[in-house]
Amino acid sequence: MKTLKSMRLQIGIFGRTNVGKSSFINKITGQEISIVSDIAGTTTDVVEKSMELLPIGPVTFLDTAGLDDRTELGEKRIEKTKKILNRCDVAVILTDKFDLEDCEKELIKELESLNIKFIVVVNKQENNLEKSSEYLVTSTVKDKDIVNKFKSELIKILPEDFINSPKIAGDLVGEKSTVILVIPIDKEAPKGRIILPQVQTLRDLLDANCITMCVKESELPNALDSLKEPPALVITDSQAFKTVSEIVPDNVPLTSFSILFARLKGDLAEFIKGANAIQKLKNGSKILFLESCTHHAIDDDIARVKIPKLLKKVTEKNLIFEYFTGHDFPEISGYDLIIHCGACMTNRKEILSRIMIANKKQVPITNYGIVISYCLGILERATKIFS
Repeated sequence: MKTLKSMRLQIGIFGRTNVGKSSFINKITGQEISIVSDIAGTTTDVVEKSMELLPIGPVTFLDTAGLDDRTELGEKRIEKTKKILNRCDVAVILTDKFDLEDCEKELIKELESLNIKFIVVVNKQENNLEKSSEYLVTSTVKDKDIVNKFKSELIKILPEDFINSPKIAGDLVGEKSTVILVIPIDKEAPKGRIILPQVQTLRDLLDANCITMCVKESELPNALDSLKEPPALVITDSQAFKTVSEIVPDNVPLTSFSILFARLKGDLAEFIKGANAIQKLKNGSKILFLESCTHHAIDDDIARVKIPKLLKKVTEKNLIFEYFTGHDFPEISGYDLIIHCGACMTNRKEILSRIMIANKKQVPITNYGIVISYCLGILERATKIFS
């Protein structure tokens, strides 16, 4: 239950009003997390429930409003429901009849266009529980085997990267290799702990049986001198990239936590391509920063201070910077570049969806670590280990 939301399988529950979506999710989870009522349109905002769904593992169910909501706020509810598609790893379409309605068929087309696997569940079939070759037929009222039947169908459509979780850095070096993690303790560092990407990278390397050293940038020279042989890899926080790159010998591979997460959560090649658009920026070019989670900006904030300074210095242009925080994806037409955060609190599906939308709109997209290394002139070195 302590598994991060970003590392859970995100399961969207979709369907028309009053087909039994909330009853279905309550049955699967064994808890009343959604309001059940005969009144159409009871579910308004998306209801989330995280649980351990054995043998699959940690999941989050996303219970959405009806696809055919005719209430006064229905249009806004449906719009919010469809935005959830950008977060879904898999989807469940709940209906109460075998002949699908237009709104259900339209949803299936959207799922297919986004390459999201889905299950169609025909509910309220108390007298017709035989297995269908095309649909999962069930009843939240009388089907005692509903949970096992659902899990069996879910296992068939699980994404490959959920079954075989990708590595953060453990696949870049061999067992028993020494890896140095450079972790600045500055204003951005939370009191009494280190930030999530650093924790996850450390755990990944320990799982790969690597020998890890965690140091501040000021102690990096001593750490390097203490080793009999050069480390297999040095990983630094993006904010210390310049200092660390000047200390670490050229023959030692170097990258950053943010670049590792660009590979883990998104598309590294696409982010590098996006960074190359920096050279095309002009006076008045608009740059959108996308942040997955809310936080109080500090005096030396990476997105509001450090990266803008670097971009202005490199381009020598007057640039316009705007910011958007949260899961919803804003309208991006009119922007010349999108710079995404490290996405430690977001699942890969959401980032890939954002990349796809940016590509369709022909807006270059990259991330914090890639931009910083580009501006410092060390992007090639920082990404060499991945080639």
